[in-house]
Amino acid sequence: MTTDRAVRIMAGSFILLSLALGVDGSPLFVSKYFLWFTAFVGANLFQSGFTCFCPAESLMVKLGMKRLTP
Repeated sequence: MTTDRAVRIMAGSFILLSLALGVDGSPLFVSKYFLWFTAFVGANLFQSGFTCFCPAESLMVKLGMKRLTP
């Protein structure tokens, strides 16, 4: 697995989990403040699209995961 796929999987998982924990209608609801985490992940994905810098990807490369070469 490359860092590109891993970042997408991780971001999607974080968004789904934070929505499950932050939306009133969810059986897993804890607090609406979890929606701030959803916004944080979305903002990181947005800036990564423009700058090609992703802190999670940098960490994954340091841990030995292969980077997708363009």
